[in-house]
Amino acid sequence: MQRRTRLVLAPLAASTLLGIALTACTPGATTDDSAAAIEASTELTTDEITLTLMSTPESGAATEATIAAFEAEHPNIAIEYSQTNYDDYNQSVNLNLSGDRSPDIVLLNAVANTVKNKLVLPLDDYAGLYGWDDFFPANQLNQWRVAENGTTLGAGGALYAAPAGFSLVGAYYNKNIAAQLGIEVPTSMPEFEVTLKRASDAGALPVQLGNAEGHAAFIVQLLGQGEAGADAANAWAFGHEEESFDTDANRSAAETLIAWREAGYLGDPTTVNGTDLQGAVDNFIAGKGLYLVDGIWDAGKIGDALGDAAGFLPFPGENLTGIGTSVAYAISSQSEHPNEAAAFLDFLRSPEASEQQFAQGFMPNDPTVAVADDGTLQGDIVAAWAKIAEADGLVAFNNNATATMNDALKAGTQQLIAGQSGVDDFIASIQADWAAAHAG
Repeated sequence: MQRRTRLVLAPLAASTLLGIALTACTPGATTDDSAAAIEASTELTTDEITLTLMSTPESGAATEATIAAFEAEHPNIAIEYSQTNYDDYNQSVNLNLSGDRSPDIVLLNAVANTVKNKLVLPLDDYAGLYGWDDFFPANQLNQWRVAENGTTLGAGGALYAAPAGFSLVGAYYNKNIAAQLGIEVPTSMPEFEVTLKRASDAGALPVQLGNAEGHAAFIVQLLGQGEAGADAANAWAFGHEEESFDTDANRSAAETLIAWREAGYLGDPTTVNGTDLQGAVDNFIAGKGLYLVDGIWDAGKIGDALGDAAGFLPFPGENLTGIGTSVAYAISSQSEHPNEAAAFLDFLRSPEASEQQFAQGFMPNDPTVAVADDGTLQGDIVAAWAKIAEADGLVAFNNNATATMNDALKAGTQQLIAGQSGVDDFIASIQADWAAAHAG
């Protein structure tokens, strides 16, 4: 009989919010008169209305599946869902929010200019009304608290988005290949690199990687934060003043990526840079690669294909860390129905929504839903999340540090893998993009 793994998060101090009286305040500062006139309330309209919601395919799968349950509970509220691929979405979300047909609810990846230009509402009133600050551990909401400068995250300030499930990046591994090579699950970076060499010596590809979209940045980030620790890594990712990407840990991480390329651990550089993430996933489930560094959003696809052969572990490092953040939604400052939009954001922590989040490969808002058999892929993910949460090792995505950081990391890592640039150029290009967004 298989044991079951249940996710239990240690209680953390709740965020301190202003005392909020029911239906006492406006949703927040906005340039739109209609929204400004609506007071924050949990009492919803009985009129038939339609909300519009924009997301990406990767982040929106669970949200899209949740819409029907929300509409069943609120039959007078319809939600029109649309999605755009990640890169295009990040480049267009502010234009959509500022346009004449702004969506009511939007996926919020990077806050640069979105908050500064008051395109989305602060949600502290709703957090108080619905009790989000009591439900979520403080560090989960703090990821979406933005300082007055409009770009610095995680250091207090108003809340601008609500979670819709949590992602985690670690290392998938093929248990069949590991067993054939006599490899045990590594718990440190020296052990991990020993397994890479053993796989390479046996003619197996050590690390399956698709970098057409810049996912080698995950490896660089995990290596760097594993050495430096979560607090230092988050300070840069959250845009804290005077932080720099030019650290010994990040330099070592870039040097390691180059060393793995030179050792052949990543395969042919041209193939790597020409393969996108889903292509790498397809290669991995076809048995090409001992490891795949990826997020849990692909767990369903990988688990369905590999079954019991699929495993997942926290990426090894001196410090136990994982890249992860919540899928998070914000409310447009132009929304004529912010109370109803907030009700949907609150519904995202319901058991129905949490079950969809877990089924789609995300850690759910309601942690009691995260139950899986030990030894299964989901069981491995639940165990990895619990370990990282206990170590307070969750770090925001470097890719979201600025609106253009994903492009900078993609170009930089492609050049590193192609042998077209070195560590100095890579570090300088990433910090330059960061400084342009966070200067002043």
